[in-house]
Amino acid sequence: MAAPPEGTPCWADAMFSDVEGAKRFYGDVLGWTFSEAPTEFGDYTEVYAGGKAVAAVVPPMPGQEGPSQWCLYFATEDAAATAARIRDGGGELLMEPMQVGDFGTMCLARDPGGVVFGLWQAGTHEGFEVAAVPGAYCWAEVFTREPEKSDAFFPAVFSYRSKRLAGEPDYRIYDLGERSVLGRTRMTDDFPPEAPPYIDVYFTVADCDEAVTRATERGGVLRSGPVDSPFGRYAALGDPQGANFSVIDLTTTVGEVPRTTEVI
Repeated sequence: MAAPPEGTPCWADAMFSDVEGAKRFYGDVLGWTFSEAPTEFGDYTEVYAGGKAVAAVVPPMPGQEGPSQWCLYFATEDAAATAARIRDGGGELLMEPMQVGDFGTMCLARDPGGVVFGLWQAGTHEGFEVAAVPGAYCWAEVFTREPEKSDAFFPAVFSYRSKRLAGEPDYRIYDLGERSVLGRTRMTDDFPPEAPPYIDVYFTVADCDEAVTRATERGGVLRSGPVDSPFGRYAALGDPQGANFSVIDLTTTVGEVPRTTEVI
């Protein structure tokens, strides 16, 4: 399998102070199974859906303790060159490009509005082994209070085209070639002032309502939904350690896909 094109969401991971608790929660809610954690790579634990790698969980390194949150990684052919574009676009590098064994090269960054994301230059590890099946990644959205900064930054870094969803003035979609790869929405006053901007990662489920029930019964928080849409029935959740994520049943669709306008 070839590495995905530059700018494609290709991996997701999260740090948890209670990794075993995170494994129990997501194992029950999303059906995940887990690899053995190699100590030489900080107990980085790969996650599997149907035997295919779809994400990872890891304990924080000393000094990096903080709120849990999913991090989305974008494919790059040259992490150093992409890091330079991040700086040129007004972003900040939180971790300079660093080689991780023969798996690849990673980098962590923040856009000018505060949204944290990662870069991944593939080595032997090319990213998601499967997507858009139960338990696997299928979509992501930038949640930001400064959408104009994200709308300038991400297309400059990854050569995206940006388009507005008709009837949704605060929602844009970023396209890579002919493929839509990322959404962007404005954080409203419904979010507490202390809530940081973030990228919301969507995981596929066979039944949205059932997944919500399992999550809330196990200490998760329902943020919104479930909601029907032309793309699937979805809900936004928080896990017991505070990390935001969404679930979506791609097979249950309602309504017509809205038009897009203002392609940039």
